Amino acid sequence: MKRGFYWIVVGILVLCFAPGVYAGALDDIEKKGEFVVGVRDGAIPFGFFDANNQHVGFSVDMAKEFHKALEEKFGKPIKLSLKTINPKTRIPLVANRTLHMVAGSSTHTVAREEAVDFTITVFLTGTQLLAKKSKDYKGYKDMAGKRVGAAQGSTNEKAIRDLNSKGEINPPADIVVYQEHSQGMLALQKDIIDAYCTDGILLAGLKAKARNPEEYELVGELITYDPYAYIVPEDDSKFRDFINIELIKMIKDGRYYQYYDKWFGPNGVVPYPMTQEAAILMKLQAWP
Repeated sequence: MKRGFYWIVVGILVLCFAPGVYAGALDDIEKKGEFVVGVRDGAIPFGFFDANNQHVGFSVDMAKEFHKALEEKFGKPIKLSLKTINPKTRIPLVANRTLHMVAGSSTHTVAREEAVDFTITVFLTGTQLLAKKSKDYKGYKDMAGKRVGAAQGSTNEKAIRDLNSKGEINPPADIVVYQEHSQGMLALQKDIIDAYCTDGILLAGLKAKARNPEEYELVGELITYDPYAYIVPEDDSKFRDFINIELIKMIKDGRYYQYYDKWFGPNGVVPYPMTQEAAILMKLQAWP
């Protein structure tokens, strides 16, 4: 989907479904007694379903911390409602205030600031490719004339399209879009596509959960640099500040690192050591 058309769709959804009056997420949460958060169901380990069909993951744990903080702020029980979203629906559902926020694995981009706002960065990764080892691909240039899968509307899809348009993949790769990463992984398993493209950490998760993970490998260096942040409503600084301050508290008191180790540490669902750059960024974001 081209960028211009995507934002036209977002605009139409906002106009069609946006409520007439919206004082702000904090007021809405206090009034209704409910905190509505969008989470993923196939973005391992940020958000996915466990064996009991319950939402779990790094970002789900973070959402639960925000929920506790809201109950403390308002001094009363608040219902936490977790709603499944995907790359196509996550921005429109925050833009039209159906969701108070999305706690997932979304890259913070300038273009997306046109419709929503973002919190401080919560994770660093970048676009990569996952393919079968038997293919022996070395990098994105090996995708010339090949079929590459990507999530529709994602920065990863855009990254491959940009490489095509610049002639860095020549002849251009045939891009096949999917609504969910799990669909792309299934297509890769069945050789419908030659490689699947998304953020490196998500590919590591898909590989870890594959039936035969040893058959797959991450291909090449990072194609893009992607800072993850949580999506919040546009022009709602009180709510954005509230979430940011809670994130900073978690960085300072160590809860953030405990959750990081739980999901990305040596014994985590997807081992992914924190880079020195990421560690420095976390400290720099922790405002005094």
